[in-house]
Amino acid sequence: MGTPGFLDQTLFAELAEKAAHNPRGRQHHNFHQMEEACHRMAVGLQPHTYIQPHRHLGENKAETLLVLKGRLGLLIFDENGSVLKKQVLQAGGACVGVDLPTNVFHGLVVLEADSLMFECKAGPYRPVGEGELAPWAPRDGEPGVADYQAWMRKQFD
Repeated sequence: MGTPGFLDQTLFAELAEKAAHNPRGRQHHNFHQMEEACHRMAVGLQPHTYIQPHRHLGENKAETLLVLKGRLGLLIFDENGSVLKKQVLQAGGACVGVDLPTNVFHGLVVLEADSLMFECKAGPYRPVGEGELAPWAPRDGEPGVADYQAWMRKQFD
């Protein structure tokens, strides 16, 4: 039997600090073993992180996101990159999370420093596959990321 993993202020502070020092602007803390069928993780996020719009393909790849601290902007896109829905996800706010079905293009932008979310989805882990990254958005590290990320953030001004 494993030991309980707590989502407490100590963990939140640790993830925020690690995310601030991580060049990617985020830090994961897994509550699962990689071979488990249900993956559960806390993710510390900083405003400079870029989460490219993507979707998860496969009948069991829905995901649930809950904001535990801070504020995130969620964008839902159609196949061509047009925004279908904008939603602020905020700890203690009117909407704290989302349950995303498979095959839905979505992207996140961090609207508040030291934000933290809980993510749950089916395992096992597999890298992003063919057709899952949005073709209209630049990939991490490519030219245009800063401009695209600024456009994403502007959707919530």
